[in-house]
Amino acid sequence: MGSRVVVLTGGSSGIGRAAALAFAARGDKLVLAARGLADLEKVAADCGGDVVVVPADVSVRPQVDDLARTALDAFGRIDVWADTAAVMAYGRFENLPPHVFDQVIATDLLGPANVARAALRVFRAQGHGTLILCSSLVGHITVPFMSAYATAKWGLRALTRTLRQETRDAPDIHVCELVPGSVDTPIYASAANYAGFVGRPPPPVDSAERMGAAIVRLADRPRPELSVGPANRLVEFGFAGLPPVYDALIGPLMSRLALSRRPAPPQDGNVFASTRRVEGGPARYGRTAMGAAAAGALALSGAAALALRRGLRSR
Repeated sequence: MGSRVVVLTGGSSGIGRAAALAFAARGDKLVLAARGLADLEKVAADCGGDVVVVPADVSVRPQVDDLARTALDAFGRIDVWADTAAVMAYGRFENLPPHVFDQVIATDLLGPANVARAALRVFRAQGHGTLILCSSLVGHITVPFMSAYATAKWGLRALTRTLRQETRDAPDIHVCELVPGSVDTPIYASAANYAGFVGRPPPPVDSAERMGAAIVRLADRPRPELSVGPANRLVEFGFAGLPPVYDALIGPLMSRLALSRRPAPPQDGNVFASTRRVEGGPARYGRTAMGAAAAGALALSGAAALALRRGLRSR
């Protein structure tokens, strides 16, 4: 496979950074975009080769349009556009300031819409291209204390499905959705927080490098959806098939596993401005938290087995 031109929005940290390094290792030409120029330049230096950096906020449509023009001016085409830009906010819905809720939606839903609009315009003109939108397990389930993020990711899932339907007339244009589970990235600690405690990825936790490799796989062999996470399918089954059990467990599990015991004052985090943290850090869990995770998994598994047994008996 020859060298591709790849645009990465959200390329300064987490999954986007990991994907940039993975594409660079393949010899692809990169256009990296995020809000923070300094972190973008660090990633570009780590990638080496042909890398263009463009400070851009995906929630601002003209900046995304300018990014597409910059990529075309630099390389003449765009073969792959992967969007991993995202922000989060913790807290009960009623405690989230409306402007914080709205900006999470603007970044995590309207941002990918801006990206898709710009990318598809280029893909239609050149006759080919792969768009990869990074969703989340939270786009298939709901969890307390993350209403804005869940709302945006559910909307993104609908948008992605619709785009696939609308590009069926163009067999060389692909729209893909990556569905990560819990991933070790800075998004949790840098999130807006109105829950009282610093957020963290709940176990089991995957690496950003695994997600970056998954984005490269989608670019190599496009498919509608790729779910990556050891617990994804179990959690999705519990949410859809066992709602009473799921709803009873998810609140205590979120409190124990997704929020650390480190106090956090009310703050907007990086929702409105980038922060200078490129990599995640190891999330530590005490015995009580790990016991809660195991108990939750056993409860869901047991309920699933009971439901399956009852279903078989009723046939």
